[in-house]
Amino acid sequence: MRRYYTRACNFYYGNESQLLVNSNKTIPLNGNKKISFDHIEIISRTSKKKISINKINGLTKLLKEQIKLDLKKIKSKKKNFSNLNFLKIPNIMGVLNLTPDSFSDGGKFNKDNKGLKHALEMFDSGANIIDIGGESTRPGSKAINSKIEWKRIEKLIKLISKKIPISLDTRKSEVMKKGIKYGVKIINDVSGLNYDSETVNVLKKYKTPFVVQHSQGTPEKMQNKPQYKNELLDIYDFFEEKIKFLKTIGIKHNNIIIDPGIGFGKNLKHNISLISNISIFHSLGFPILVGNSRKRFIKEIAGKNDTKSRIGGTVASSIYLMTQGVQIFRIHDVNELLQGIKVFKEIIKY
Repeated sequence: MRRYYTRACNFYYGNESQLLVNSNKTIPLNGNKKISFDHIEIISRTSKKKISINKINGLTKLLKEQIKLDLKKIKSKKKNFSNLNFLKIPNIMGVLNLTPDSFSDGGKFNKDNKGLKHALEMFDSGANIIDIGGESTRPGSKAINSKIEWKRIEKLIKLISKKIPISLDTRKSEVMKKGIKYGVKIINDVSGLNYDSETVNVLKKYKTPFVVQHSQGTPEKMQNKPQYKNELLDIYDFFEEKIKFLKTIGIKHNNIIIDPGIGFGKNLKHNISLISNISIFHSLGFPILVGNSRKRFIKEIAGKNDTKSRIGGTVASSIYLMTQGVQIFRIHDVNELLQGIKVFKEIIKY
């Protein structure tokens, strides 16, 4: 466990950002001159302190060394893969649940050709990749066996994997292997590779890019009073330790995406803390994905203004996350989100 953590903050955008980077007044985020920062927040388990990047050299030797290592990762350009361009913010992962019981759209796309039609619609609207899942991991859901899960998604994956990029939302090594065989570009494991011990061996063998998501507990019980000493730093430590482990077992590539797991073993306080401080995860050196779409935290904030689709809360939280440099959003309402982002970018001249 590290003693200090570095969070980039005080961001600039578009032409203003490019001018400031070129005059060495700000640091580009992830090698992208269109978003940069001139302050960092130094965080420990007992304190927080924001300082200008110009004052880093005045810090103690050990702290300065740690921050400079973090800054190297924060400003490094990320390698593109699987139809994702990390200099283009944001990338969209369209959600397609082929399940009867997912929290938001269960039973809507798992019959006839509705799934195929919706996948193509999301891709045509601007999604970079479509995330297909055959097992619900909503709060309270129970696991199903790999044969049932694969049966739900097999037909659609075979139909569209050669037409559009697909990621596969699964916790099971057998389902992963079958999906990779038919051209799946990314594995998205909501358990953080903890559910099935064979998953890491599958990912090592096939060298497939993957998402490591944080989740506290299993979907069946994860919302039963989740607790952390410090949700932000505990989850950061989880990722740092997981990445070290993956490197030690022989996964050499850096085609890894991290997802803090909004709503997976977190209450409202935890979720808002993660969203508002999301830029801390840039110092891990990997692209960040957030699945904020239609999540319960929106209902808990909106109260009587909640709606079934929660588009307003999804767009609002996504735009904030985009201003913090998040590269990928896992989204149900692709067209609506991209509409909001285009308008916002025009207003701020991003």
